[in-house]
Amino acid sequence: MNDIAEATVASGLSSRADTAPAEEQGAGATHAPDARSRTDTRARIQQIAVELFSEHGYEGTSLREIAEHLGVTKAALYYHFKSKEDIILSLVEDYQAQMDALIGWAKEHPGNAGTRREILNRYMHIVAERSQVFRMLHQNQAALNTMASALRTLKNAPLQLADQLAGPDATMRERARAMMALGSMSVGWMFLADQVTDREELSAIVINIAGELVDPLRENDG
Repeated sequence: MNDIAEATVASGLSSRADTAPAEEQGAGATHAPDARSRTDTRARIQQIAVELFSEHGYEGTSLREIAEHLGVTKAALYYHFKSKEDIILSLVEDYQAQMDALIGWAKEHPGNAGTRREILNRYMHIVAERSQVFRMLHQNQAALNTMASALRTLKNAPLQLADQLAGPDATMRERARAMMALGSMSVGWMFLADQVTDREELSAIVINIAGELVDPLRENDG
């Protein structure tokens, strides 16, 4: 299994403060868009790019095609992203930001069953939100294997979260359970989410199974 495939088993760039180009502001605009407008545009670019990369492949999609689907000029797209690689890296950085926030939260709470359950709940939200991105990365892994920093992020973030889930004094068996729990959540959601009508039910099932892996025999939690 290669690096991106491993990462899918286990998705920011800060918004620029500059004035957006006239093409993006629209006819008659006299003021630069606010931070929310820039963030929304950036997210829309990411969404369209993921869809096109999934449908036509990373190498088979151009920045011009992304701009055309957005209804903006290529110059307007350049305001946010200079290359397709920038888009991929932004997706990975957004994912890293979410994982850093979750790891930070976990460090501030006691390592008991309640905290572990909440870690799984919050991680489930990240997995569900990023599942389309992970599928796209998996589909285009051959073209993206040169992005070493992105690959390290995709591999290391779940490992860091697993350490928090297992705790500082965890045995190798407990660490393995934590890593397998996170991996099972990614796999379970990625393969089943499109096959069910009730995603909330699936989410609850996936979290419960992961919880059974993490806390099968633990006792005396504070």
